[in-house]
This record gives sequence, structure tokens and C-alpha cells, in this order.
Amino acid sequence: MRTFGLLIRSLLFRLWMYGLMAVMGLVCLPLLLGPRRWVKAVVRLWIRLMHGGLRLLCGISIQIEGLEHLPKGGALIASKHQAMIDVFWPWLHCEDPALIFKKELSLMPVFGWYALKLKNVMVDRAGYATALRAMVRQACALADQGRQILIFPEGTRGEPGEALPFKPGVAALYTQMNVPCVPVALNSGLHWPAHGLIMTPGVITVRILPPIAPGLKRKAFMQTLQARIDEASADLLRSKVR
Repeated sequence: MRTFGLLIRSLLFRLWMYGLMAVMGLVCLPLLLGPRRWVKAVVRLWIRLMHGGLRLLCGISIQIEGLEHLPKGGALIASKHQAMIDVFWPWLHCEDPALIFKKELSLMPVFGWYALKLKNVMVDRAGYATALRAMVRQACALADQGRQILIFPEGTRGEPGEALPFKPGVAALYTQMNVPCVPVALNSGLHWPAHGLIMTPGVITVRILPPIAPGLKRKAFMQTLQARIDEASADLLRSKVR
């Protein structure tokens, strides 16, 4: 019976989230003709309303730790990825984030229009080396403008406790951007699963770790980044068990 109740609440939340996206996206469509800051304001309002629905309908709240570790200006943010919600916190807490999306998402109605207006980094995954070079060029240009680039080094959503190998894209960005890299651990998959519909009540914790200064060799950087994220992610899981 409890599982059925959680399923109903999870479905109601998704209706709220996507319905709100569609309604706000269409009502605010004329703002796409204005400055980018207007669209950022719309996205931030949508996220706050979405978070409110998440608390009310699913009993899930968001806790951010380590905001003091976010540098001012250009930065590379390398985050664990377990749930859809992982892409939202930077829009509320970073100065001017830019997310790395697969190019296909830019073709989606409403979502794609806003993603393009916000000048995120769009990647053609079928392009391989060419796509990697294009991603690095876009990210470097945006970082030079003082923006924070968010990448999920594993390249896909994983399960809690799963340590997937990091893709080479994050190392390419780190070595070329010459900005601090901020590791991020989280436990969102405990409450918002990567696969399946049922969401469970609790607190999702996003833990922002001290930045890695630019200048490390590729191998040393990858080892340091993965060790910090995996260790902090495991600690978040242990703290849930205690």
C-alpha cells in the first residue's frame, strides 16, 4: 500500500514538473527575444517552484553543502550524476552556469529553446574527436566570459554506490580551460532513481568539494578528481545508513 502511495505521489510530481515547464515556457516565450538574464530568471523561478512541488508531493528536500568552495568567475564543475535533478542546483547557486548537453536536447520543444537562449554547451555525441574539440572550444569561450561549466564526468546517470569510469572529456576541458575544477558529490539517486518511477522521501545532499587548481598533468588530475568524488559520494551513502 505504501509503495502504491509513493507511486501516485511520484506521478503527480512529474505532472507538476513537466506541466509547469510547458506552461511557464509558453507563457514566457516572448522573453526569449530579450536579454539572457530574463530567461535565467524564468528558469530559476521554475526550479524553485519545482523544488516546492518535490517537497510537498514527494517529501524530498535539497541540501547544498560547501557553497564556499564555488569560485568566482570561470570554473569547471565536475559532478556525480544519479538523477535528473542534478542539473538544476547550479542555476540557483552559481553566478552564471553553462551545462554540457547532448545536441539532441536542443531540438526539444520549450526545453531546447531555453537551453539555446541560455548559451549552454551543445555536444554532438556522434562526432567523437570532432565533437570533443567543439565542446572544448565552446567551454573555453564561455569560461573566458566568467561562466561556470558543468560536466558529468561519468557521461551517464549511475546508481548510488556505483563508481563508473570517467570519460576523457573532463580531462580535455581541465587541461585547456586553465580554470579551477570543482568536484561535486551527491546522493540524489537514493530518492530520485535514475531508472524507475517511484521517488522516496528524504534529503538529497549535494556536496561541493574544494577546487582542484589548474596545472595538474592529465593523469594526476583524473586520479585526484575521481578519488575525491568517489570518496565523498561513499561518505554520503554511509551517513544515510548511520
